[in-house]
Amino acid sequence: MAAYIFRRLLLIIPTVFGIMLLNFLVIQAAPGGPIEQILAQIEGGAVGATERFTGGGSDVMAAKGGEESLYRGGQGLAPEYVEQLKVQFGFDKPLWERFVRMMGQYIQFDFGDSFFHDKSVVDLVLERLPVSISLGLWSTLIIYCISIPLGIAKAVRDGSRFDIYTSGAIIVGYAIPAFLFAVLLIIFFAGGRYFDWFPLRGLVSDDWETLSWYQQILDYAWHMALPVLALTIGGFAGLTMLTKNAFLDEINKHYVMTARAKGLTEHQVLYGHVFRNAMLIVIAGFPATLIGLLFTGSLLIEVMFNLDGLGLLGFNAILTRDYPVIFGSLFFSTLLGLVVSLVSDLMYVVVDPRIDFDSREV
Repeated sequence: MAAYIFRRLLLIIPTVFGIMLLNFLVIQAAPGGPIEQILAQIEGGAVGATERFTGGGSDVMAAKGGEESLYRGGQGLAPEYVEQLKVQFGFDKPLWERFVRMMGQYIQFDFGDSFFHDKSVVDLVLERLPVSISLGLWSTLIIYCISIPLGIAKAVRDGSRFDIYTSGAIIVGYAIPAFLFAVLLIIFFAGGRYFDWFPLRGLVSDDWETLSWYQQILDYAWHMALPVLALTIGGFAGLTMLTKNAFLDEINKHYVMTARAKGLTEHQVLYGHVFRNAMLIVIAGFPATLIGLLFTGSLLIEVMFNLDGLGLLGFNAILTRDYPVIFGSLFFSTLLGLVVSLVSDLMYVVVDPRIDFDSREV
């Protein structure tokens, strides 16, 4: 097992490099880079807008003693200012040199500063991480706590009324995406039309720090209730059916009939023999499911409930071509995803010790 883990850790290096290189080339080829974004904002706001990007003290911004200003009306921006922006953001360097420099910084976990926020990429991620962790962790836990027992019950009662009735709820879960269910929750319970029971902004209330510890817990749960419920509805159906089908496949195997013939109770057969084999793929996929909800699955939910998380941060960074945020988030999520993939493999061994990875090449 140690040799397999070592090989997988070594494989992370070229994998991260390849993913970053491919995305770097694709994003660089996209029109409307950060320099164009900045120039458009400056030209839209005339001279005053330049202070955001020059700090108001640049010699290029305005010449003293009545010389021509940076923004020259119909003539546009001074060429020397455009060149200064390129130097400031490193776009005066060749493409390969920018990539090598970026990867050298990322290896040291130096992600630089955002082009459009007066903060470092690390600070931006840390600010928004609690929102994404809250949505991803609680929704994943609730999805598993609902789907596994429900899937087992449906497998044991396959073809019964319980199986048929619960299949109706699963069909609804398949048919209604999470964001559409979020709209219904807002309309009915968040002041949309009927009731105003839940808030629509933030992870906690503004006076959260003044509350007692149990009031803080209740306030946090109050804010998380609707977005977590929306994500749960959108995710439990597929896992429930996966659990049911995995159990049905195992229940019909010969070792189950042998165990029953030996006089074992149904509970011993299901949870002593079938559960370990049937839950292998379900439980081992828990880390990957969590990462998926953490970075991408909650984007629309964050937008609709005004929750400033990692998904919204990455989406806005792509729109504004904020390269440090885009590539920093990509590097972090790629590295974390590869590590989680390794953890998922190790989960197989935890669930079923008979699995041996030492014989695998990779």
